This record gives sequence, structure tokens and C-alpha cells, in this order.
Amino acid sequence: MQRFSAPYASLPAQSRGRVFPETEEDFRTPFARDRDRIIHCQAFRRLKHKTQVFVYHEGDHYRTRLTHTIEVAQVARSIARALGLDEDLAEALALAHDLGHTPFGHAGERELDALMRPFGGFDHNAQSLRILTRLERRYAGFDGLNLTWETLEGLVKHNGPLVSREGDPVGRYRERGLPEAIVDYVSGHDLELASFASAEAQVAALSDDIAYNSHDIDDGLRAGLFDLIDLGDVPLVGEALATVLREHPNLEADRIVHETVRRVLSAMIHDVISETQRRAALYGPGSAQQVRDLAVPLVDFSRQMIENNRVLQSFLNEKMYRHARVEDIMVRARRVVRDLFEAYLHDPGLLPVPWRELSREHADDLRARQVCDFIAGMTDRYALTQHKQLFDVDPLFR
Repeated sequence: MQRFSAPYASLPAQSRGRVFPETEEDFRTPFARDRDRIIHCQAFRRLKHKTQVFVYHEGDHYRTRLTHTIEVAQVARSIARALGLDEDLAEALALAHDLGHTPFGHAGERELDALMRPFGGFDHNAQSLRILTRLERRYAGFDGLNLTWETLEGLVKHNGPLVSREGDPVGRYRERGLPEAIVDYVSGHDLELASFASAEAQVAALSDDIAYNSHDIDDGLRAGLFDLIDLGDVPLVGEALATVLREHPNLEADRIVHETVRRVLSAMIHDVISETQRRAALYGPGSAQQVRDLAVPLVDFSRQMIENNRVLQSFLNEKMYRHARVEDIMVRARRVVRDLFEAYLHDPGLLPVPWRELSREHADDLRARQVCDFIAGMTDRYALTQHKQLFDVDPLFR
């Protein structure tokens, strides 16, 4: 059913299984079922109207969370196939990686985190875990989607270990500690937070970087936040642009952009494949577990590509993410999130049923988390509609 060539690939037949045992199917592996359940869940559908960088009213051709996620999944499958990994697991993780994001992109997340500080904060990775293990309520026998251990592990650890071997939080969690949602979950279902995740999860993480670094160039140019000439000195992008102009001197602007972006995308994909093959030869992992036990990630960019991406990210931060047009909308978007949170927290009767009844039964911290879950699940336009109904103003567009 699957084509495996890497000895360190995750094997569906050796999956650690699901919290609630189910009879597996002959025509779909456990990881393929995970992927399909993610695609069919409500949280995945809502990504269609959640901001990537540009709020939906700014145009129909910019990436949303959904189109970004589909692009990540395509990149992940391509890399996994080239490396002889389980494509279904890599795709499932790519499709799930942004489920926990709030409306209005990172601006919405920052505001919700600030509002939730007295109640444990907000983290989109932890929120994805809550969605997949608790908040999706569709199946008769369990809450969540009852995904395999490997998919949940990869979702939580796709960017690397969350704690040291001694149990101390590391990386982004070093200062504030692990989110309560992750701590609570692993107390009953150990996801081995001190180790790396599978090679497939690492592929999904790098595919996210590849996709947004590439498509943000496209969207930024389309929005007029910077010009082609500005990219000339950006490593990798400038080289790709120079190649296109040399090979196609009379090409119209839109095609120049596409040809440049696709060369950047291909270069990053080939770099990941090449570097991972080099590391596999160096470290010689003979199983998926040995990938987890390594002291460094198996799947990564080369040092040169890491530097290229650092410079590109610096360029995009300055020219795009911090552009006055983008920041102005995001300041207003944060106000939408803040107004909704404060209104629902102080008057749970404003919440729709069944959220209203659940919220009334909770103490302050649990009620705040309930409100947080509700707002985090909103699409951009639903949040704006709710805000207009409650306050009769349109803060995003005035």
C-alpha cells in the first residue's frame, strides 16, 4: 500500500495506536485515516476564512490559512516521497499544523494570549491539540478525532522537543513554561516531550517554512508592499530573479514573479532533501525511534539555506509584516478580539448555545478558557459579524 525506502520511516503497522482502540481498515493505513479525519473536521473547514497575512476583504487571491495549509501539504508530500517516508503521516501533520490559529493571524493570537495571561495564556500549538483531542465533537465514542499517537506526537513536537531530558521547558516555552493544555494531555497520554518527533513531522515543519517564505513573496508583490527590484539583494530570491530575467528578458511582470517564486520553492525543497540525506548517512538511523533519539533534527536545511531564510525573513518582516498598511489593519483586528473576549467573559449570556450553558457552569478560569476556545475557532468574518451585532460598529474598516 505504501512505498518505503528509508529505514527510519514511520511504519503504520507499527503505530502505537489510538487512545480509544478502533478496528483499522484494509484499504487505508492508520495515518491515512488520520489525514482524512483532519480534512473532514470543522476546524479544517474554518481555515478557509482565517487570515494568513491579509484579511479576506483585501482580495480573493491572497493566501488564507486554508490555501497556505494545502500548499504546505503539497510540499510535505513531495519531500516525504523523495526521502522514502510515510507520505500520509507527513500530509496529515501538514494539514493539522494551523488548526489552532485564531482569526486575524498572529495579531489575533497575540491579543488572545495577552487577554488569557491571567488564565494560562494562549498558544496556537496547544490549541490545535485541544481541537483534535477535545473540541471536535462528532464521534459517538469519544471527543476529538482519536488520532494515532504518531500524529499527535508530531503535532505537538514538529518544531522539536518541548522539554529537556531533565524535564525543563526549552525553546519558545523556556520562559513561560508549557501550556496547560499540553501538560494536562500528556499526563494521561505520554507524547515523550523530551525527544524529537518523527522524520515525517520534521518534514511537515520545514514544509511550513518553505511554503510561507515562498508565497509571502508572491502575496507581498501582489499587494504592492514592495517591488521586484527590492528583491535583487536578497539571497536566493535575487539569484532566482536574475536567472529569470536572463532567460526570459521580455517576460511580463506576473510571469516573472511566478517564475521567481517557483525557483525559490524548488531550491528550498531540494536543499532539505539533500541535507536530510547527508544527515541520514552521517547518523545512520535505522528506525523511526532512532530518529527521535537523535540529539539534533534529522530533517533540516543546510547552513547556507538557514542563513538565506534568515535574511529573507528579515526582509519580509521589514517590508511586509510590519508595513503600515498591514499593521493598521492588525491593530484594529486586535481590538475586535479584545472587545469580543471582554463582552463574553463578563456576560456569558451573549454566547450562542451550547457555549452559553457550558460557560455558566464554569469557574472564572474555566469560563475564560471556554470563551477563548470560542473566539479562537472563529473565522475572520464571523468575528467581525459578531462584533457588529454586539457593538454596532465596524472597527476593522473605519
